[in-house]
Amino acid sequence: MAALLGCRGLLGAFRPALCGRRSVLVTHTRGKKRWMRSYMMVMERIKKLEGPAPPKPRSQQPNWDYHAEVEAFGHRLQENFNLDLLKTAFINHCYITAEESRRQDLKLDKESIKLNLKDNQDLSAKGSLFVTAYLQDCFSHAHPNLPDDGIEALISYVTGPQVVCHVARNLAVEDLTLSAEFPVPQEILQSTFFAVVGALLQSNGTEKANLFIRDFLITQLIGKDLFEMWDIINPMGLLVEELKKRNVPLPEPRLTRQSGSGTVLPVYFVGLYSDKQLIAEGPGETVLAAEEEAARVALRKIYGYTENRRPWDYSSPTREPQTVEALSS
Repeated sequence: MAALLGCRGLLGAFRPALCGRRSVLVTHTRGKKRWMRSYMMVMERIKKLEGPAPPKPRSQQPNWDYHAEVEAFGHRLQENFNLDLLKTAFINHCYITAEESRRQDLKLDKESIKLNLKDNQDLSAKGSLFVTAYLQDCFSHAHPNLPDDGIEALISYVTGPQVVCHVARNLAVEDLTLSAEFPVPQEILQSTFFAVVGALLQSNGTEKANLFIRDFLITQLIGKDLFEMWDIINPMGLLVEELKKRNVPLPEPRLTRQSGSGTVLPVYFVGLYSDKQLIAEGPGETVLAAEEEAARVALRKIYGYTENRRPWDYSSPTREPQTVEALSS
């Protein structure tokens, strides 16, 4: 009790000093200035008038180390590249020409103008040849009933600029490509990707290159229809040829079902009969379109490229193609 009274007395001694202090007034300030809204509106109008800014390559942006990025490229893909070959794979001939002309405009010495760099033309040629040979053997083994024209159509789709550039951009090949233009043209990006395959082939051999092509190129066929990649003008004529080769009676188209024939959205179902058996049926907005679709359905069954076919077996060990063995030797 005596202790409590002592504390009370001590606080009473300091009470005049505490009461004499001034109170602090706290004011709230705006997070944004008043001129910010009008300024941002003017900047948005200028941006709409001038259009978007031209894209900048990654090398011209902050926090960029080209040599570190090239080395990290192989680790990202879990591939052991030879760094000299990998750096050569990203150098295009147009970049060397543009860089030498730029140095010449700066009036540098002849020794400084000349670049001691090797372009990727040899690696690109080897990689392109290897990819085509490997895909030829893989597709021939996976689809033995598919004719040569169909195999070539699949190879052309997989190695075309649209698919290859899509894969290359997702693997950050475009950011590392040394080219005179940006964005990198599709032809240059496609040749650079093949050069990367050629560098992998010379660094780790055919087995790693086979797995690289299988994982990044063959997987682009998932969800694709055969005739999206293979353009056939006359499917009924091709079906007749295939049935003649197999000594099967010629198909007879018959209208099996129809709906809304008097409306703006009619649908017809045409069935193809061979030896009094239904071999295929397809829909269409007209009878002719339904007949062509039925012919395509029959061709898918003959070639073994139907929607419910067995998917590609990625777990099986890779087979060493004969064409690849000949190229590597």
